[in-house]
Amino acid sequence: MSKTGALDLASGLGGKIDKEGVKSAVDEYEKYHGYYGGKEEARKFNYTDMVNKYYDLSTSFYEYGWGESFHFAHRWNGESLRESIKRHEHFLALQLELKPGMKVLDVGCGIGGPLREIARFSSTSVTGLNNNDYQITRGKELNRLAGLSGTCDFVKADFMNMPFSDNTFDAVYAIEATCHAPDPVGCYKEIYRVLKPGQCFAVYEWCITDHYDPSNATHKRIKDEIELGNGLPDIRSTQQCLQAVKDAGFEVIWDKDLAVDSPLPWYLPLDPSRFSLSSFRLTTVGRLVTRNMVKALEYIGLAPEGSQRVSNFLEKAADGLVEGGKKEIFTPMYFFVVRKPLSE
Repeated sequence: MSKTGALDLASGLGGKIDKEGVKSAVDEYEKYHGYYGGKEEARKFNYTDMVNKYYDLSTSFYEYGWGESFHFAHRWNGESLRESIKRHEHFLALQLELKPGMKVLDVGCGIGGPLREIARFSSTSVTGLNNNDYQITRGKELNRLAGLSGTCDFVKADFMNMPFSDNTFDAVYAIEATCHAPDPVGCYKEIYRVLKPGQCFAVYEWCITDHYDPSNATHKRIKDEIELGNGLPDIRSTQQCLQAVKDAGFEVIWDKDLAVDSPLPWYLPLDPSRFSLSSFRLTTVGRLVTRNMVKALEYIGLAPEGSQRVSNFLEKAADGLVEGGKKEIFTPMYFFVVRKPLSE
C-alpha cells in the first residue's frame, strides 16, 4: 500500500513544506547538527522544529526504501527483512500481553505501519501519537486502504505534552521514536501519566552502548552522522535510558539489547558489502540508483531543490549506522518492558 514509485518519491519530498521552501529547510536542519558545527543544546531547545523538518524531508525516502514500518529488527537466518520487521512488532505486542479490546497508544507512530500490524495481530484499538502533519495525512490514508479506520486513529501532539487524561491507556509502546525526545525523563513521565496503573510500557530505544568512547574521534564522528541523518538531539546510553524510566516512576520488568544475539546483524540491509533483490533499494546499488534518480528529478523540476542534499544526509546516516553497528557502539533495539505500579 505504500507509495513505491519514483514519481511518488518526488511528489512526497518535503512533506508539508512548500516546494520552494525545501532548500532553506535543509539549510536550517543541517545547521542544528554537530556534523555541521551545531550544538546539542540548540537541538534540544528546538527539537520540535528540528524533528518536524526531518520527517517532512525524509518520510518519502523512508517509505520508498523501507515500506510502512520505519525501523530495524532482530533477524533470523533465512528470514526476509519484511518478515523480521513484522515479527519484531509481534514480539512487542506479546511482551505487552495485548488482548482484544484493549486501548493502546503508539508514541511517535510514523505513518502507522507498526500501528496497523499490531492492531491486526492483537485485535486492539491503537492510537498513534505524532507531531508531523504530513505523516498523519499519509497514515490516515493507509488506515483507510487497510480498512482499519474504525480501530486505528492518529492524534497530532508532542509526546512531551500529550492531550490525554491521566490513566487513559491499557498499554503504551514506542518503536525507535522516543530517541527524539529532548528529555527522556520528561517523555517517560508523560507516558507514565497516561498509562493505567498496573499496566505496561514497552520500547525499542536507539542507544550508544558501553563500547562507545566519547574521547574517540571515530566514535564521535559516527554518533554525529547518526544524529544528523535521523533527526536526533542526542543519542543516550542504555544505562541513561534505564535510569530515566526508573526516575519517571516505572518498575522495570526486564531489559535487553536485542542486537547482541541477533543471528543476522540488524544493520545488514544497509551494509554496502551485501546484495539483496528483496530489499534492493537499500543496497549499495539500489542507493546509487536512488541517488541518481533524485538528482535527475531535481534537475527537471519534479523534485524540489535541496532533494539531493536530503538523500546525501540520509546516506551519511546509513554509513554511520553500519559503522556503529559493526563497532558495536550503537544499537537501535535496546528493549525494555516496564510497569506502572498499582499504587503510588
